[in-house]
Amino acid sequence: MVDINLVAHPEGSLLDLKAQPGSRKTELRGFQNGALKVCVTEVAEKGKANKAIMAFLRKTWRLKGSQLEIISGETASHKKLLIRDLSPENVLQLLRMCGVEG
Repeated sequence: MVDINLVAHPEGSLLDLKAQPGSRKTELRGFQNGALKVCVTEVAEKGKANKAIMAFLRKTWRLKGSQLEIISGETASHKKLLIRDLSPENVLQLLRMCGVEG
């Protein structure tokens, strides 16, 4: 069992993300220091990597655009992601379905 920084929030759940822009492949790459590591091919300039991360997570998790929001760390590699309308337990289920064990 990996330690995951995932907590309940009044609107859903907060999950720590570790962004790795400029990767060869867009993918979820497990956990690093409690944060979900998300690799994207886009570079970290003018918000391109953040947009790619959000689009990838929406598609992978089959969520609406309004359900995901980066609430801190816009310009940093460590980010806080708000996942609306899903409890931490539901988020863990999504991660398991994607092959990322927590």
